Formats: sequence, C-alpha cells, structure tokens
Amino acid sequence: MEISAKVVKELRDKTNVGFMECKKALKEAKGDIKEAVKILRKKGIAKAYEKSKRDAKDGIIYSYIHPGAKIGVLLELNCETDFVARTDGFIGLAKKISMQIAAANPIAISSDNIDQKIIDDEKEIFREQALNQKKPEKIIDKIVEGRMKKFYKENCLLEQPFIMDENITVQQLISDAVLEFGEKVSIGRFSRYQIGK
Repeated sequence: MEISAKVVKELRDKTNVGFMECKKALKEAKGDIKEAVKILRKKGIAKAYEKSKRDAKDGIIYSYIHPGAKIGVLLELNCETDFVARTDGFIGLAKKISMQIAAANPIAISSDNIDQKIIDDEKEIFREQALNQKKPEKIIDKIVEGRMKKFYKENCLLEQPFIMDENITVQQLISDAVLEFGEKVSIGRFSRYQIGK
C-alpha cells in the first residue's frame, strides 16, 4: 500500500514523531491514522521505558493556583536538558499535571512512594470489610488485592485517569511526552495546598 506524503504529514503533526516512523506506522495500520497513532503510542511507551533508565537532572518547579485561589500546587517536573525544560510544551505538561494534582488530590506519585503503614492500614480495613460482609475466607486475599488496586488508581498520581482525557492515565501522558521531547521526563515531587486543610 502506498502512503501519501500528505497523510504522513498529518500523522507527524498529530504526534511529533519522525517521518520514517510515521510512514512505517501508517503502513502497519493500512493507512488508518487513528490506528497509526495507537501503534506509535505503543512504541512511545517502549521508548519511554528505554529512556527511563537515563538521568533527568534538569527541569522546572511549576506553581499552579486553581481558580478561586483555594488550592495551590508546587510541582517538580524533571527532564534531561535545560533546552526541553524551557519549551512551551514542557511547561504546558507541568500545568496539566499540576491541574491533575489540584483536582484529584493524590497522596503519592506512585504506589512505591506510599508509606508502608498506610498500605498496611488500608489492607487491614479491606480485610475487615470483607469479613464483615461474610465473604468466603479463601477469596478474601483476592478481594483485598482488588480493592488495593482501586486504592492505588485513586490515590497514586501516575495511575490516576488523566482529568482532561479519562482514556489515558497520567503515566501514559508522561510516556507521550517522552515520545514528543525525545528524552526522559519524570515527576520529582509535588505539594498540594488547600485552604483549611
């Protein structure tokens, strides 16, 4: 199947991926742009994994005040170079992540960053709930595991559905940014402030 330069350009404009990779993805997708975007995103996630081993020692501290001035966020977003850190795209990503933190109130970046005591307490609560609901003893561990997955999805920033597109997680948003910027992007830390809390 012959892929026209116009279609390749359209895909490049949507994804910021190189000409040859766009052409390969379009051939694989038989000319379907939506399918080609999916293929590139999957490859982007693979690239993001490769780049995750590199150091992200540059970046920005981004401050965000939610409309109404009752919630504020400070975010450390890291990348590999000052060049990328100063781009509008990187600053826009920091804003999106800060808005996510303001709206979804995560307690940690990932499940690896949650205090073990919080995890143990949640497991104990879920176990007690299952016992009180007279669930069979043999499935209680599976119930607790399922509820913990839901707990992580609600409380870990990277696992939360992205507020501007619930079809992707914040982790996928960052993986897409790695594809766009061509270098490692990671969240260093964040603080969320709310009046009265």
